Amino acid sequence: MSLQQPLPATTALGRTPVLRAPQLLGDWVLWLEQRPHEKGRTTAFIRRWGETETTPLELTPAPINLRSRVHDYGGAPLTATLTAGTLQLVWVDDNDACLWFQAWTGLNGANAQSLQAIASPQRLTSPSDSALGGGVIDHARSRWLGVIEEAGCDRLVSVDLDQRNQTPVVVHQPADFAGYLALSADGAELAWVEWRQPSMPWDCSQLVVARLRTSGALEDCHMIAGGEPSQPQGISVFQPQWLPDGSLVVAEDSSGWWNLMRHPSTENFSSHWQRLWPMAKETAMPQWVFGMSTTAWDGNKLLAAVCDQGEWQLQRLGLDGSAERVEQPFNDLADLNASNGRAVAITSNSTTGQGLLELDLGLGTWTHTPAAAAAAMEVNEISVGQSLWFDGSGGQRTHAWYYPPSGGADASSPLLVKSHSGPSSMARRGLSLAVQFWTSRGWGVVDVNYGGSTGFGRTYRNRLQGGWGVVDVNDCAAAAKTLIAAKHADPNRIAIEGGSAGGFTTLACLCFTDVFRAGACRYAVSDPSALATETHRFEARYLDGLIGPWPQERDLYEQRSPLRHAQQIRCPVIFFQGLKDKVVLPQQTERMADALRRNAIPVEVHTFPEEGHGFRDSSVQVAVLEATERFFRQHLNC
Repeated sequence: MSLQQPLPATTALGRTPVLRAPQLLGDWVLWLEQRPHEKGRTTAFIRRWGETETTPLELTPAPINLRSRVHDYGGAPLTATLTAGTLQLVWVDDNDACLWFQAWTGLNGANAQSLQAIASPQRLTSPSDSALGGGVIDHARSRWLGVIEEAGCDRLVSVDLDQRNQTPVVVHQPADFAGYLALSADGAELAWVEWRQPSMPWDCSQLVVARLRTSGALEDCHMIAGGEPSQPQGISVFQPQWLPDGSLVVAEDSSGWWNLMRHPSTENFSSHWQRLWPMAKETAMPQWVFGMSTTAWDGNKLLAAVCDQGEWQLQRLGLDGSAERVEQPFNDLADLNASNGRAVAITSNSTTGQGLLELDLGLGTWTHTPAAAAAAMEVNEISVGQSLWFDGSGGQRTHAWYYPPSGGADASSPLLVKSHSGPSSMARRGLSLAVQFWTSRGWGVVDVNYGGSTGFGRTYRNRLQGGWGVVDVNDCAAAAKTLIAAKHADPNRIAIEGGSAGGFTTLACLCFTDVFRAGACRYAVSDPSALATETHRFEARYLDGLIGPWPQERDLYEQRSPLRHAQQIRCPVIFFQGLKDKVVLPQQTERMADALRRNAIPVEVHTFPEEGHGFRDSSVQVAVLEATERFFRQHLNC
């Protein structure tokens, strides 16, 4: 069987905006688009529900750039509400890191072009070195409530919507980190999540509630769910939300799975939570950014995105404990929002790229509007991921998605192993044109859900505790060996690539196994001791769990360090690094590349002056993919 025409890098990457945070506002749908062709600028669009053929209105045109940098990863830069026929927007603009406000009318019109701004955007806060994000609008008090990160700590703050160039007012000082605010419908109660180093929020976090006085001050703040870092087993909470009846819902993982539970009474939180929907499936994901949403109230029931063995589905959950699957064709779901029998989410599947899903739950109908203007590939050309289970580190059953090369795999096929970032993330099932770039060139691709990945329960996630640089490495090597043994890959043409934590796994695989013949690293952690001492606040103690407490376990850090064992790497490596990266500082990549050069290992280093941790500019994304393919072709004869 002949190969299809190779997919150009300019088609695989750089053309399609990334959709995020859809929201239902009455008969309107609002969403965010991160646009790689505008150097990663994020903007907001709105149109009427279901009118997929109409032109949406851009609410935040250039130069506005919606981006929060709280904890550096940010999230939830825009808060939008519709009340009394007026649309209110509050956002963080990356141009000055300030909070801005604008209101719109005309929502009774036939389409988005009828919307009219009441006034030009108004800057609510004065420029400063702080970062704002993750907010909600408190209509009763005409203010924004959210998180500010400054001077090495988080605070909950309020910002008056009727003042300009103000300093945010602190309403609560958490012990360390805070986020994921949820305000009750009557504005009388506020819930949020807190966590403290060395825990990450998906390891151990607390659900806190407080009552709001008429003045807006918080009183009676107390923890009502979650775990304390001192407890033997951590408990993580995710996405608190208030239901219209005043009850509170949150996901937590004391059962070993992120399951939803409900508290029926806001008057007495000492009474028991209701665990109405137990399942060996996940209804949450690691909270790297603000604004993540896997559940929503649809007006009658809870609508939940549920992950089962690495694939997502939608379920409707009744307050009587009932559960029913919502039939729709997508198995990669994120950013769920619902209201009055309707729902929206960002979805994809193996043959359909990311897009905006609109569901009418009463009629059981749906529409999906892809982010891409046109399909990049014919369906019959797409390599569909196959679920691959194999014996990984310590003989434990481990999962990956395997994408056969165009034309079929045989013992001469090159193989690319992908090690995802996080390392608490997961290899997802949705269509990735970056994967198809390789399969269209005759490569097989295996995207590994190594131990530590999300989507398979807490026990699977905890495999990496103390084992980073061992478990993930063994799993990636075992995935490759499984495909070699099945005569699906050439042992002399096995490459591995990854970014951030996945870059560390890539380098560790090159150091401590003999499976791989080339590697590609994007903003890679090359020395965990440097990450423990040089990185940003959010991840400053992350490695306490993944490796061990620093500096007490210095020897273990050195044992796991690719930089300290650079002489064991005997194959070519290509590096890509943003010079504005605050998570993995550029000198980490410089030191690693220099160590390999001293050993006469072929090395390339590509730096990008305007990029940080994660590449947003389309020209950079394309350059990275093309350079990686050229490098592998040169050194692996592919």
